[in-house]
Amino acid sequence: MSPGLAPSSPPAPLRLLVWVNLLQAWRRLLAVRRQSRLLTGLIGLFLGGYLAMAFLLFYKGLKFAATFPGLGEVLVERLIFLLFALLFILLLLSNLVISYTNLFRNRETTFLLPLPVSPQIIFRWKFIESTVLASWAFLFLVAPLLAAYGLTRRVPWHFYPATIGFIVLFIILPGAAGAWLAVNLARFLDRRGFQVAALVLVVGLVVASGFWLRPEPVTDEQLETRVLTVLDRLLQRTRFAQFPLLPSYWLSAGVQQWADGALAAAGFFGLVLLSYALFFGTLLCTVMGNAFYQAASTTQSRGSVFARWGWFRSWERRRRRFAFGPGLLERLAGNPGRGRADTRALVIKDILVFWRDTAQWGQTLVLLGLLGAYILNLRQFTRQLNSPFWLYLVSYLNLGACSLNLATLTTRFVYPQFSLEGKRLWIVGLAPVGLPRVVLIKFALGTVATLSLTLALILASCHLLKLPWERTLYLTGGVVVMTLTLNALATGLGTLYPNFKEDQPSKIVSGFGGTFCLVISFLYIVVAVILLAAGSPWVRAGLPSWRLMAGSWLAFALLSLAVGGLPLKWGLRRAEQFEC
Repeated sequence: MSPGLAPSSPPAPLRLLVWVNLLQAWRRLLAVRRQSRLLTGLIGLFLGGYLAMAFLLFYKGLKFAATFPGLGEVLVERLIFLLFALLFILLLLSNLVISYTNLFRNRETTFLLPLPVSPQIIFRWKFIESTVLASWAFLFLVAPLLAAYGLTRRVPWHFYPATIGFIVLFIILPGAAGAWLAVNLARFLDRRGFQVAALVLVVGLVVASGFWLRPEPVTDEQLETRVLTVLDRLLQRTRFAQFPLLPSYWLSAGVQQWADGALAAAGFFGLVLLSYALFFGTLLCTVMGNAFYQAASTTQSRGSVFARWGWFRSWERRRRRFAFGPGLLERLAGNPGRGRADTRALVIKDILVFWRDTAQWGQTLVLLGLLGAYILNLRQFTRQLNSPFWLYLVSYLNLGACSLNLATLTTRFVYPQFSLEGKRLWIVGLAPVGLPRVVLIKFALGTVATLSLTLALILASCHLLKLPWERTLYLTGGVVVMTLTLNALATGLGTLYPNFKEDQPSKIVSGFGGTFCLVISFLYIVVAVILLAAGSPWVRAGLPSWRLMAGSWLAFALLSLAVGGLPLKWGLRRAEQFEC
């Protein structure tokens, strides 16, 4: 080094972490492009098609609502408030789950903690990463809506950058709340008082939400009154979305005020969002380092969150007397008449790995809670269905909803199963069972698990819709075929595009193969539901042509065989040629 040159200072740790991860993400994107330009183009085409279709649907819907003088503006305003309020709740749950996983179940965090890096710096980086991971889908969803809203209202050009600023400030708040909740959950989860209080709070919120969101039926006499009165009565349970202290209210009010030209009022709500984002963001990024370090130490040192309960300690003492004996799951599956020993061993291993991962079954509980809310609202909604046409339409919309839930389960939980073997895959590969049979066992286990949930959902929804048994049987048969297809697709693509460098299922799914699996699943569901509806014997008042029915069923069978069978076949072939 020349005497006149001062040594360059090393980059700040946070800036270095952000730069390295951005560089890795860019290189991963380039690697995906080099891997298959065709598949990359298909994914880009799907994303562009979704944005265009969503924009068109939102634009047509807003234009239709605007044709009703006075009523349209009231309805659109209420819908925007309700949409952002519900999205705020979902963002809070998503940030809580992702922050807990990133902070306490992440190899990078475990690697960084022993290094001479401040825990506050590590927490800042994980807070940024978790907020981005939890919020990108929100941005992807609301972008077409806000673009269509601005076009229908003929807003000036500065509406769009202002809306982007509102949204950026808005997503900081659920991100900060989710990270704070994740740290405190990790710190105090093993305390009995905290567990009881959390259980009471969750049950209370579920009961209060079910009571508050219960719609009231409208009689024919009430429909003869003024329309605005009836509309207000129908939407009175959604008034919580207009609570002035909700961040979603500030976002919704700011966007609508800016569209109306009231820039001063919109600026006020923008400043409110800015002040809260700066306050909580600064507070989180300056004082949460020690709490995060204590929570990480507590999480890594405790054996079980139920260790302070007397019943758990007595059970643990009894278990230690037989430390080398089989567990409950091994005893249940230990009967030699219940299949081959190697199959039972692999099934037990996968179930135990799933159960020991808190983030995995925690997300499953959140998904089941959302499904329960869907079922409860469907029960109330069916009271208003009197027309056979609308009952027929809603039954197939319900089929699409159940199928989309199925696609979420298969992509999120079945696709990463092969990749989760990680560096231990060579152990399984050297076993006499062989990798192709391992793939088939994972396919069978995923099919049984997802089919049990999907069948319960479709049967319960058909019962609430009061469908005849023959229609219920028809829809159930379609769901069974779609379950086999989507599980075969997820298992096959998970074997074709494994990612053994990651141990988090959420990051495995976020890669190229997981995105491609989700795209193909959604496209398959759309086409399959249309074919099942077209081939239904109850498509019209009279019986449809047998050619139409046979053609629709044949096309559905061939489509399912191609979408599920081909990826599974290619995945098995890849497993045979895989070098451990």
